[in-house]
Amino acid sequence: MCAVSYLNTVPLVWGMLHGDGPSHGKNVFDLRFALPAECADQIQAGEADIGIVPVIEMVRQKLDYFPGTGIACHGPVRSILLIAKVPFREVRTLATDSGSRTSVQLARIILAEKFGVTPRLISRRADLATMLGEAEAALVIGDPALRLDPAGPFLKMALQMAPFETLDLGREWVSMTGLPMVFAVWAGRKGVVQQHYARALADSCRYGLEHIDEIVETEAAGRGFDPALVRKYLTEHIVFELGERDYAGMSLFLERAVQIERQAISA
Repeated sequence: MCAVSYLNTVPLVWGMLHGDGPSHGKNVFDLRFALPAECADQIQAGEADIGIVPVIEMVRQKLDYFPGTGIACHGPVRSILLIAKVPFREVRTLATDSGSRTSVQLARIILAEKFGVTPRLISRRADLATMLGEAEAALVIGDPALRLDPAGPFLKMALQMAPFETLDLGREWVSMTGLPMVFAVWAGRKGVVQQHYARALADSCRYGLEHIDEIVETEAAGRGFDPALVRKYLTEHIVFELGERDYAGMSLFLERAVQIERQAISA
């Protein structure tokens, strides 16, 4: 099994790592960590049976998903930031985090539908200064995005450039559609998605949510984050237990993402 190494996955796997046994998902899976895109690649290569994968990969790889848990938002997500050094309507090149896939499609959808632009994509590792040195806009996700304060002076000082614009893509999607945004789900090949695994994944997540104080203390120290940021992010920005409206938002996103890809191919 492959899990994402970012902070937003920790509650999902806390039971597997620290629970009291199989009742919390512990010792049920052989767990390893990677970036979101790498988890998807491991499933495609047969190196992992189950992974927390970008939802766009369910379409690309024809995967099934485990219902009930995942990584979603019902408003600002805080860790998916689109940053531009020109007005968004003037963006012609977009540097994207090579570890992301769903967020790239989300950025393309928002730029096309809200600003009427279809920028050329440049895949790079998450280094904001380098990305904006090569492109007019940059997509930063996960822990690197959490280290930036889009409302504060640090980002502007780090860029050392003219005034810039930022968008929280979770907020933009919810504002555009009125539906949640689902970024990743536990998924696998047909036949792997079985009820006893689904129960173990749900139990691990529930255990994590019940031990959020431990997670905040451990992850803040281990990742060098302010504990207040970790708590707010995991309790206010990220949604881990998914319901009907989340899956409605996921279906709409996948529909629009497929349209964007088809338009790019035919252009």
